[in-house]
Amino acid sequence: KFSAEADVKGVNVVTAQAFTKDSATDFTVQLQKIKESGADLVFLPVYYEPAALILTQAEKAGLNVDFFGCDGLDGVIAQLGGDAELAEGVMLLTPFAADAEDEKTQTFTAAYKAAYNNEIPTQFAADAYDAIYIIKAAIEKAGATPDMSVSDLCEALKTAMTEITVDGVTGSMTWSADGEPTKEPKAMIIKDGAYSAL
Repeated sequence: KFSAEADVKGVNVVTAQAFTKDSATDFTVQLQKIKESGADLVFLPVYYEPAALILTQAEKAGLNVDFFGCDGLDGVIAQLGGDAELAEGVMLLTPFAADAEDEKTQTFTAAYKAAYNNEIPTQFAADAYDAIYIIKAAIEKAGATPDMSVSDLCEALKTAMTEITVDGVTGSMTWSADGEPTKEPKAMIIKDGAYSAL
């Protein structure tokens, strides 16, 4: 899907590389092919664990490109630990930016930091927080009661999910009949060892 949309937008995909779960520790072959392709940007639709390895191995391979990823990259700074400077300039889309100035984000971030040793929350923490309130909203919309069968509750919640809007710390969310959520992403860039709104 990325390649098809890139084509529509006039973005030239010069190489597409992949890996399997079993080969998710050594990216030297893929990185060499990327280097030989002349790419200036690498799209990483992966989580922060393999992304940290990719960034580390890209540095060793002398690959000088920009990296862009999805919300799965949120957490790469902590994953890199003492090598966090390798993530400098990495861009990602995420539904949550801890440094956003709205009241909901600031309240959630302050509470999270107080509860977890001053750790800055990532989108995974914010998504989990919102998920509880999404379930609550769906239960209330469905008029669910403790005596409902699991099957009846499931059906009631599936219907209710398409009828609710939840304004959470990750944004305002609605759901389509096929379960797809709609909410606005936020663009971030890693600057000076921290996630910053782009």
